[in-house]
Amino acid sequence: LPFFMPLVQHFGWDPLWYGVIYLICMQLGLLTPPVGSVLFIGSAIGKIDVAKAVKGLWPFYLAMFVVLMAVVLFPPLSLSLRDWGK
Repeated sequence: LPFFMPLVQHFGWDPLWYGVIYLICMQLGLLTPPVGSVLFIGSAIGKIDVAKAVKGLWPFYLAMFVVLMAVVLFPPLSLSLRDWGK
Protein backbone atom coordinates (compact mmCIF):
# COMPACT_ATOMS: atom_id res chain seq x y z
CA LEU A 1 0.00 0.00 0.00
CA PRO A 2 2.69 2.61 0.81
CA PHE A 3 4.24 1.92 -2.58
CA PHE A 4 1.13 3.29 -4.33
CA MET A 5 0.61 6.37 -2.13
CA PRO A 6 2.58 8.75 -4.42
CA LEU A 7 0.36 7.59 -7.29
CA VAL A 8 -2.78 8.12 -5.18
CA GLN A 9 -1.65 11.64 -4.29
CA HIS A 10 -0.69 12.39 -7.90
CA PHE A 11 -4.19 11.59 -9.12
CA GLY A 12 -5.78 13.48 -6.21
CA TRP A 13 -7.57 10.45 -4.79
CA ASP A 14 -8.50 10.39 -1.14
CA PRO A 15 -6.17 8.06 0.81
CA LEU A 16 -9.04 6.74 2.96
CA TRP A 17 -11.09 5.89 -0.13
CA TYR A 18 -8.13 4.13 -1.70
CA GLY A 19 -7.40 2.26 1.54
CA VAL A 20 -10.94 0.91 1.73
CA ILE A 21 -10.78 -0.23 -1.89
CA TYR A 22 -7.40 -1.83 -1.23
CA LEU A 23 -8.70 -3.76 1.77
CA ILE A 24 -11.76 -5.05 -0.05
CA CYS A 25 -9.61 -6.17 -2.99
CA MET A 26 -7.22 -7.92 -0.60
CA GLN A 27 -10.14 -9.76 1.00
CA LEU A 28 -11.35 -10.93 -2.38
CA GLY A 29 -7.84 -11.97 -3.38
CA LEU A 30 -7.23 -13.97 -0.21
CA LEU A 31 -10.57 -15.78 -0.53
CA THR A 32 -10.49 -16.72 -4.22
CA PRO A 33 -8.38 -19.31 -6.02
CA PRO A 34 -5.64 -19.66 -7.24
CA VAL A 35 -3.90 -17.66 -4.48
CA GLY A 36 -6.69 -17.86 -1.89
CA SER A 37 -4.55 -18.67 1.13
CA VAL A 38 -7.44 -17.96 3.53
CA LEU A 39 -9.67 -20.26 1.48
CA PHE A 40 -7.14 -23.10 1.58
CA ILE A 41 -6.44 -22.69 5.29
CA GLY A 42 -10.16 -22.50 6.12
CA SER A 43 -10.97 -25.59 4.10
CA ALA A 44 -8.10 -27.47 5.75
CA ILE A 45 -9.30 -26.49 9.22
CA GLY A 46 -12.89 -27.41 8.35
CA LYS A 47 -11.72 -30.63 6.68
CA ILE A 48 -13.72 -29.99 3.53
CA ASP A 49 -12.74 -29.95 -0.12
CA VAL A 50 -11.78 -26.56 -1.57
CA ALA A 51 -14.30 -26.97 -4.41
CA LYS A 52 -17.08 -27.53 -1.89
CA ALA A 53 -16.00 -24.45 0.06
CA VAL A 54 -15.96 -22.30 -3.08
CA LYS A 55 -19.49 -23.43 -3.98
CA GLY A 56 -20.72 -22.31 -0.57
CA LEU A 57 -18.89 -18.99 -0.74
CA TRP A 58 -20.23 -17.73 -4.11
CA PRO A 59 -22.98 -15.56 -2.57
CA PHE A 60 -20.38 -13.92 -0.34
CA TYR A 61 -18.03 -13.33 -3.29
CA LEU A 62 -20.88 -11.66 -5.13
CA ALA A 63 -21.74 -9.50 -2.10
CA MET A 64 -18.13 -8.39 -1.67
CA PHE A 65 -17.90 -7.54 -5.37
CA VAL A 66 -21.10 -5.47 -5.16
CA VAL A 67 -19.72 -3.62 -2.13
CA LEU A 68 -16.45 -3.02 -3.98
CA MET A 69 -18.27 -1.56 -6.97
CA ALA A 70 -20.42 0.61 -4.70
CA VAL A 71 -17.36 2.02 -2.92
CA VAL A 72 -15.56 2.63 -6.22
CA LEU A 73 -18.53 4.33 -7.86
CA PHE A 74 -19.78 6.23 -4.77
CA PRO A 75 -16.77 7.41 -2.73
CA PRO A 76 -18.92 9.09 -0.03
CA LEU A 77 -19.85 5.58 1.18
CA SER A 78 -16.31 5.07 2.45
CA LEU A 79 -15.47 8.71 3.13
CA SER A 80 -18.28 8.93 5.68
CA LEU A 81 -16.06 6.73 7.89
CA ARG A 82 -13.92 9.78 8.53
CA ASP A 83 -16.81 11.51 10.35
CA TRP A 84 -17.49 8.60 12.73
CA GLY A 85 -14.44 9.34 14.87
CA LYS A 86 -15.54 12.90 15.66
